Amino acid sequence: MPLQKAFSGPLELRKRIGTLDPGKIAAMDPSKLEQAFRERPALHRFPGSMARRTQELCAALARDYDGNAGRVWTEARTGQDLEQRLLALPGIGEMKAKTIIAIVGRRFGVKPPGWEDVAPRHPSLGDVDSPATLAEYQAGKRAHKAAQRGASGAK
Repeated sequence: MPLQKAFSGPLELRKRIGTLDPGKIAAMDPSKLEQAFRERPALHRFPGSMARRTQELCAALARDYDGNAGRVWTEARTGQDLEQRLLALPGIGEMKAKTIIAIVGRRFGVKPPGWEDVAPRHPSLGDVDSPATLAEYQAGKRAHKAAQRGASGAK
């Protein structure tokens, strides 16, 4: 799925269900949320799985942050605290956490003390600000994946 399509997903989800409020999404009938993800065009390559993961994430945001996702980063005391807050959320692993740190730091100026220590040192989505940097990022990602496949095949 193209990156641009992935980033339009929340807007399309809001059109389909009428809200992006984490508490409301967490409380939805899971089959209705899944139906919204499956409606053509599907919101994700694996719509059933992503609907479930979205609902789990929304439940955590509603429970731990009163439904305000921004509090995850605006209340982080340090970069390491920000990373731990992200990693504690369902569906957020190390790579995704670092990407989010890069985006909120480089694009939105959210830079708690020590954020550079947990931000990725390689090009990430946080560096994309134009079609040219998007192309560079995507080419670098393809090269990195190819190198990983080559390394795993050489073992």
